Amino acid sequence: MKIEVLAPQDLSDGDIAAWTRFQGETALASPFLSHRWIETLNRSGGPDRKRIKIAALHDDGKVVGFLPARCARFTALPPGAPFCDYQGMIAEPWVRIDPREIVSALGVARLDFDKLLADQAPFRSFIRGGSSSQVVDLRGGYAAYEADRKAAGTDILKDCAKKHRKLEREHGEAVFTACSASEADLDQLIAWKRAQYETTGQTDIFDAGWPLDVLKDLFRSEDPDFGARLFTLHVGGKLVAAHLALCTSKIAHAWFIAHDDAFGRYSPGVILITEVIKWAAERGMWELDMGPGDYRFKLSLANRTREVAHGFVGRTSAASLMRSAAYRVREVAEALPLGAYSALPGKAMRRLDVIRSL
Repeated sequence: MKIEVLAPQDLSDGDIAAWTRFQGETALASPFLSHRWIETLNRSGGPDRKRIKIAALHDDGKVVGFLPARCARFTALPPGAPFCDYQGMIAEPWVRIDPREIVSALGVARLDFDKLLADQAPFRSFIRGGSSSQVVDLRGGYAAYEADRKAAGTDILKDCAKKHRKLEREHGEAVFTACSASEADLDQLIAWKRAQYETTGQTDIFDAGWPLDVLKDLFRSEDPDFGARLFTLHVGGKLVAAHLALCTSKIAHAWFIAHDDAFGRYSPGVILITEVIKWAAERGMWELDMGPGDYRFKLSLANRTREVAHGFVGRTSAASLMRSAAYRVREVAEALPLGAYSALPGKAMRRLDVIRSL
């Protein structure tokens, strides 16, 4: 199999058509695996600009797959890291290749990943762990989804409806807005998220500057088939919850969601998510992907999961040895009966990866 390395602007119309065809109606259809995601990152400021390379795989003279990466001197990361919720190779399902050949073609020693689609066969031997993304599958329509949640024994939709009514009784009319163009509401969402980062001790990704540029670029997009859509919930004229989703015409991926803490007892963020689910179902969308995480509301709303993985592909090099050693420390700690202390190496590794990505 031949590997050709391209810059995003070098993709031909035929390449883009093939990329779109490979995505199909599978997990590869995620907006984070779209060529439009790559194009957005390439024109925005930040580490992705001028660093994205695309390995185009050719078999018998035809392109059969793509793997995009942000390439530095020794290592490569997924484009858009650390806030790219899906990563992987966009290819024909039968494609089999040693990923180390791709790493070599990209001119780096190592490719790191933290949310790789776990069912990608060529990468299975390079996976070091994983988690589940929670998905609301709407292919059967909202009524079928609602019945499925009831049959699963969860009352979350019923509970949200009760809280919705209580919120209106006590604070005024609740107004849901889809695809809002309000920059003021987007700014409030970002302010809420930054406050959450500070409260929880997480790295504030917006400190780097460029993530906000990417978000606003996508928010202002006029492309009907790709962009960041803002969903809001106002009560009595006041914004109480906001949600920014990265969307195609068929998939909405929950990206950033936050609410006014003064209304926390009503769970306005969850109320908003249920409204987004109804909105997506009415438009014949396939799914709302809520991303990884074991939050109770995600587990209750999801009717399907999608497995993602972390690990790395490395050629023989110092960079690969260092990453392998870090994983060994993490795996040994996680196997020990040390309670919360067992998770510390993994947490430190993830935090350092976020900082490095920014």
